[in-house]
Amino acid sequence: MTNLTRRALLAGTAAGLAFHNLPALAAPLARFRHGEFEVMVVSDGHLVLPTSFLAPDANPAERDALLKAAGQTGASYDSPTNVTLLRRGGDLILIDMGSGDRFMPTAGKLWDNLKAAGIDKTKITKVIFTHGHPDHLWGTIDEFDEPMLPDAVFHVGAAEWDFWHGSNASYGLPAERAGFVTGARRNYAAIKDRVAMMKDGDEVVPGLQIVSTPGHTQGHVSIALKGSEDLIITGDAISHPAISFAHPEWRTAADHMPELGAATRAKLLDRLAADKARLIGFHLPYPGTGMVERQDGAYRFVAA
Repeated sequence: MTNLTRRALLAGTAAGLAFHNLPALAAPLARFRHGEFEVMVVSDGHLVLPTSFLAPDANPAERDALLKAAGQTGASYDSPTNVTLLRRGGDLILIDMGSGDRFMPTAGKLWDNLKAAGIDKTKITKVIFTHGHPDHLWGTIDEFDEPMLPDAVFHVGAAEWDFWHGSNASYGLPAERAGFVTGARRNYAAIKDRVAMMKDGDEVVPGLQIVSTPGHTQGHVSIALKGSEDLIITGDAISHPAISFAHPEWRTAADHMPELGAATRAKLLDRLAADKARLIGFHLPYPGTGMVERQDGAYRFVAA
């Protein structure tokens, strides 16, 4: 009981754990400098997900107390979707492309939000995908299956590309998510002639390095920006502002390989805390920026 209370308090005191009243359009654009990069974060809206996705194998009483302390109750929850845009020299680099108009009505707001912020999407030169799930990839094409960014170069993890195009692409997916495979292949097909494959340790531009973070999907990657301290931009290796930090070992139903996902999450959190690195989390409260601190044998997210 003492452990449950400590973890609940840990999550409850983390700044910025707001699950409700998420705006469809998030303004103003979050913007700051990191080394040679101008960093911007824009909202793609949010997803509405079943709470049962969150650590289904965990002790229900401990899980529910943790979520309640963080202000989350009910059978579903709102999960923010934060897209990062980087400017370095002549490059404008987008990290993931949001949901588009075929996934959830609460998401797919990226292009409207960029326009509202005065950013011309035609100036985007490079796109880096963390992985091939709908909320990260399906904004790649328009209603006619044409690329939204026909002049950009698209950087895809080689392992992720091979996974979605392989015969075992439905591994780890329940039947109701089988359409993820069809959608991934449809979006990738539209950009196949402009794809650059990448792997762990590759530099897309100077100071931007690919970090392999598998488990959520087989080829999931994160991005590290160099500066006085690192800035890690992660897709779904860290996906919830309470559970991912207080219990990185808890398996999540959204991970294709839950045990590997938990191991990757613990390793990434340890790196973030040890290096005092900054973090942008795709599914953390907008704009998803902050730091990771160790506390009572676990971690907490300190929003910035």
